[in-house]
Amino acid sequence: MPGYVLSCCSTADVTRDWLESRKIAYLYFNYYLDGKVCKDDFGATNSPAELYAKMLAGADAKTSQISAGDYIAHFEKYLAQGLDVVHLTLSSGISGTYNSACAARDQLAEKYPERRVYVVDSLAASSGYGLLMDRLAELRDAGMGAAELAAWAEEHKGEVQHWFFSSDLTFFIRGGRISKAAGLVGGMLKICPVMDVAPDGSLAVKEKIRTKAKAEKRVVEKMEELAEGGLDYSGKCYISQSECLEDAREVAALVEQRFPKLDGKVEIFPIGATIGVHTGPGTVALFFWGKKRV
Repeated sequence: MPGYVLSCCSTADVTRDWLESRKIAYLYFNYYLDGKVCKDDFGATNSPAELYAKMLAGADAKTSQISAGDYIAHFEKYLAQGLDVVHLTLSSGISGTYNSACAARDQLAEKYPERRVYVVDSLAASSGYGLLMDRLAELRDAGMGAAELAAWAEEHKGEVQHWFFSSDLTFFIRGGRISKAAGLVGGMLKICPVMDVAPDGSLAVKEKIRTKAKAEKRVVEKMEELAEGGLDYSGKCYISQSECLEDAREVAALVEQRFPKLDGKVEIFPIGATIGVHTGPGTVALFFWGKKRV
């Protein structure tokens, strides 16, 4: 067994069983719902349906990054056992949690001078972050050491492609990501913005596609263009969705039809509360390994 722990946050938007089966440690983000602190705990506190129903009914929903103190408690569990830690954070382009993790690492270095905490900014989000963790777990299981694994993650994290669209602009407008005027016009014209995660880990609107069906096809076209090996792509593919499972299944079917060499079926996960508070319902995100983001 390696002398280190591989770790991430619940914003990898997979499932508790998924993480535990891969022996990946994790800690929860928090969010506020009408001032009450809730855990982003894979839907245990509020299922996605419950969360979006409350948001659509007017509940005030806000996200909260993991504090340095929470990271200290998490890392120290393993350092005290004589284990190092390789921890990947949610993208710094959408959260300040990377800085909190680094602050915790630096503080613990004084107490555990013989141990190492490697903190990597994933520059990824949702199940794209999960796809990266899946590859790192495979490399760890193949015998890669902690320092080498952290270096590999730094070098290759930009190769996780994120392409997503939303058929409901309500919370993009409410959060200021889309203006009210643009949102009104977009709703009337049935426009679905197609977005990606930029090289710096921030979100970027790339195209404005009219109708959901065309947006579904467009994200698969981007996979054809950017996937490692093109149509011969033989890696894994993940999709995350916010209460639009049938839309996600449509995209998965298109992917499986176009990419016959996929490593298994497309895996579909629910978007967690931290990301979902900002997207609301109606978002489908497609993740795969491909060309480095530029």
